[in-house]
Amino acid sequence: MMNRNGRLSWTYFDKPVLTVLCTLFAFGKACGPSEYKSSAGECCPMCSIGSIVRSDCSGNLSTACKPCTPGTFISEPSGLPKCFTCRNCVESQGFYIQRKCTTIQDTICGVLDGYYCIDYSNLQCSHAQKHSVCKPSQETKTPGTKTSDAVCVNCPHGFYSPLGLNCTKWTDCLARNEIETENGSSDKDVTCTPKRRERYGLIFAIVLTPLFYIILYLAPQSTSCKLKHPVEETNHANTTQHKNNTLEEN
Repeated sequence: MMNRNGRLSWTYFDKPVLTVLCTLFAFGKACGPSEYKSSAGECCPMCSIGSIVRSDCSGNLSTACKPCTPGTFISEPSGLPKCFTCRNCVESQGFYIQRKCTTIQDTICGVLDGYYCIDYSNLQCSHAQKHSVCKPSQETKTPGTKTSDAVCVNCPHGFYSPLGLNCTKWTDCLARNEIETENGSSDKDVTCTPKRRERYGLIFAIVLTPLFYIILYLAPQSTSCKLKHPVEETNHANTTQHKNNTLEEN
């Protein structure tokens, strides 16, 4: 505001307004969207993507730029003096290289099979974790994906899972004509055993063993008798017939 003498009077300005005015006088106007402010306070042209500032502009000299070295990148025009280090995809942390790093773009890491992402940064997965492994007596209800963990559930009664994969129904011993000798559990099947037949087998063994030896003892004698008698009778008949034939010829 002007006073009576036509001069600017600072008493009419509020403190916030004075602060803004002082800032503008101290730093000057803001730089354009494709410029950056140098350490000397000058607005200098930015370097293009893939390059950084080697020296600021000065007077009639424009900004001097240099390219990023392998393993570093700059993905936007800037006035930065240093490139960013490319991301390293660590396999032991659940990542693999989906897209290699260049001087104008960072590495893109993909999530390995068997892992899922638990944290994101700049639309990329920054932390991954292994899928949960179901314990014995459990089965996998929902397999894990790149974005979610596996879901495990306990086996219901009458089923078992020794490896934590699938719940299998206990064996029905009666259907197999066997008896159940050990109960099943959530991680072990029942134990089935054939029905006992030892007593009957022992009785048969006692009865048949002597009979078997008797048959073995009598069989050779019976065969010998059958072979001897027919041979003697046949020879006698042949001799008599031969004598008769001789007498007739004489």
